[in-house]
Amino acid sequence: MKVYVLSLGAGILVGVIYSLLNVRSPAPPLVALVGLLGILIGEQAIPVGKKIMAGSGLSAAWRQAKCAPHMFGMLPGRHAGGETSAVNAAEKVS
Repeated sequence: MKVYVLSLGAGILVGVIYSLLNVRSPAPPLVALVGLLGILIGEQAIPVGKKIMAGSGLSAAWRQAKCAPHMFGMLPGRHAGGETSAVNAAEKVS
């Protein structure tokens, strides 16, 4: 239940920010995509910041917090071992 309340609070905050920026919801596609990118970057700020405060450099902190897989997903050609992509998994199901 706590996650739902926090999600609602975050949504209300974003709605207030949209209102201050005079952007109507649903946002135009480009505005929405930039907002989503901001959300992904913001999610990584705390873990990376903690690693930097612990003495790691920015690039090391980025790798240790595993930011790239979270922000960009599995990139083509970067699959580890025998993992299959979501596309391959979906093909096997159908």
